[in-house]
Amino acid sequence: MLLQRRAPATLRRHGVRSLVRVVVLVVADLLTFVVLRAAIRAVRDVAVFGDTLARYVAALMPRGYLGGWQFGAALLVGLTFAGTYGRGDNRRDLGRLFIGVSLGVGLALWQSLWVVHPFMVLLQLVVTVTAMWVGLAFERRIADFGVARYFRHRAERVLFVGDREWGEAKQAHERLVKGERVQSLGWVWANGRPADSSQGYLGSIDGIWGILDETGPDTVVLCGDLPDAAFESLIEAANVAGCQVLGLSRQGLLARLKPGLVWHQGIPFVQLSVPALQARELFLKRVIDVLGSGVGLILLSPVFAVIAAAIKLDSPGRVFFSQERVGYAGRVFRMLKFRTMRVGADGEKADLAHLNYTGDPRLFKIPDDPRITRVGAWLRRWSLDELPQLINVFLGHMSLVGPRPFFESDLKEYLDHHFMRLGAKPGITGLWQVNGRSAVVDFEEVVRLDREYIDRWSLLLDLRILAQTLPAVMRKTGAY
Repeated sequence: MLLQRRAPATLRRHGVRSLVRVVVLVVADLLTFVVLRAAIRAVRDVAVFGDTLARYVAALMPRGYLGGWQFGAALLVGLTFAGTYGRGDNRRDLGRLFIGVSLGVGLALWQSLWVVHPFMVLLQLVVTVTAMWVGLAFERRIADFGVARYFRHRAERVLFVGDREWGEAKQAHERLVKGERVQSLGWVWANGRPADSSQGYLGSIDGIWGILDETGPDTVVLCGDLPDAAFESLIEAANVAGCQVLGLSRQGLLARLKPGLVWHQGIPFVQLSVPALQARELFLKRVIDVLGSGVGLILLSPVFAVIAAAIKLDSPGRVFFSQERVGYAGRVFRMLKFRTMRVGADGEKADLAHLNYTGDPRLFKIPDDPRITRVGAWLRRWSLDELPQLINVFLGHMSLVGPRPFFESDLKEYLDHHFMRLGAKPGITGLWQVNGRSAVVDFEEVVRLDREYIDRWSLLLDLRILAQTLPAVMRKTGAY
């Protein structure tokens, strides 16, 4: 009875947090829309950046563009449909923001297709989506800071259940309490044997009802697994107290799988599948790859010409360089790059093996490699040597986003778990590239990032990685 009396206050705190978060984000999003509209009017009508730019903006976005409440409403609909007002990290996810903005702007411009030239509507869509996406990404960071400040003295009270010395549990605890939104109430030992304050625990799972009554948490985080009886007791006690329960499984793979309920012969089964291996998602990914690489090849053709001329003027040899790499399901293909080394550089690899700072032949990296040409060093610094891989993407050998492609000769060194990284097409960019590129010198870490990408694959993840690629290139971290 005492525990039940806490439930209304706990549920009220959850409700206030959710309401404040949604209201702040909606108001901030509308203000961003208003600011963008004011900026367009300043450039177009007041010519704050000169008459030439004003004329271009007026031709693309005439008076009345972005006008009225309909555009703002369409934007909110798109952002809501994309889940950007949900809990957790969804509100900061760049991929979800991009999809939400694209849906909102597309919905607002749909009617224009019947009265304006389609190319002009497409141009309006691209410019508006880009500007709104950048603005919202910046605004969400500010709004996140504001919400954190609001909840500084209203932190979510969290009780942790499990082994506090377990690595993943310790890391989750540190990351959650690092900000100002979570107050840790302590730990509960997950096994049935006694645990007391001298061990750093509030008690054991057997006394969970009394611990919940004494501490009054808003949320219970389960770190690890529990016996059936203890798990049922925890869920019942948390529900009675109005607490939400979050689980951190010791079976790390289970956390990365996509569960679904499937019935066979009247028996309910939980189907566990890897998102990246589903045919429907692979088809969608291929459609995006074809469109993205095709548009990229057309738009970047002048850049290709300039780079090709620079390579020819700098050193003798071909413009393109190709190597056999291993792709999806172990299939071998020839990966294209702009040539960045002098002719015959491959034959010198064995003589320079002692300079490989990673110590692993599968990650052959030499800072200030003497084989690299002057133009090649510049191309590598800005990752421009990778651009011809758009051809590989268009032909279906690679994807815009995916694991890093390795050499076929490396396969003989693979352990069983290494072959999981062959479960998706290799990508021009990926988690490895946005996490430091050549700065990641541990092959196991590269494999871990590739497997994480495959396990977690979604269209939103691809968009987030693509959005992070340009900043990673600009930072030039680990670019050799």
